[in-house]
This record gives sequence, structure tokens and C-alpha cells, in this order.
Amino acid sequence: MIEQVHNHIVSELQQNARTDTVFILTAIFLNFLSLGINSSIASNSRTQTNLFIVMFILVALVLVVNFIVIFGLLKGKQTRFKLISGLLKMYKDQNVDGYYDSTLLINYNVRYNLFIFAVVFTGAIAIAIPFITR
Repeated sequence: MIEQVHNHIVSELQQNARTDTVFILTAIFLNFLSLGINSSIASNSRTQTNLFIVMFILVALVLVVNFIVIFGLLKGKQTRFKLISGLLKMYKDQNVDGYYDSTLLINYNVRYNLFIFAVVFTGAIAIAIPFITR
């Protein structure tokens, strides 16, 4: 039974990593796509109101998607912590806890914070640069 629980937890950790990867790649791709589109239409948006509206729609999209991604990453961070904590308890109960360094939890937290920073920073750049160059 312990092996099945272990396999389930490991499977959940793998699914968590895949989901986080999709979130991060989606946000960064959208941020750069928005940066490119808004930068290309920024100079013409002074005279054409419809282009200015498109810029604001893309900004709203970037804000909403980045908010969802950040929320998803924070939940992923919590989920990973809970799953690894469960694994650590299971390893301790089975007297194999010496093979897994519990300080890895700190490394995972730092990694999540860096991912969130990358999403926020690229989003801020995607919003700011087109309006600065306008």
C-alpha cells in the first residue's frame, strides 16, 4: 500500500511540474507577443483610436493572464510543499529519510519565486515599453 501511495504522490508532483511549465510558458509567450504587437502599433496609435483600443485590450489580456498564472504558480508551490512534506513523512516512517534532503523544499520555494518574478517582469515590460515608445 505504501508503494501505491508513494507512486501517487510522485505522479502528482510530475503533474504539478507539467502544469507549472504550461503556466510559465504561456505567460511569457503572451507577454512577448503582446510586447511585439503593441510596440509595432504604438506609433500609429496616436492618430488611430482603434489601435489605441487594441493596445489597451492587449494590456488587459496580459494583466488577466499574468494574474491567473501567478495565482496558479502560488497554488502549485503550496501543492508541491504539501506533497513533498507527505513524502518526507513517509520516508521517515520507513526509515529512509536520510536519502532525501529536506532543504530541497527551500530550493523549490526559491525556484517558484523566480518563476513568478520572470512572469511579473516580462508582463511589466510588455505593458510599459509600448506606451513609453508611443
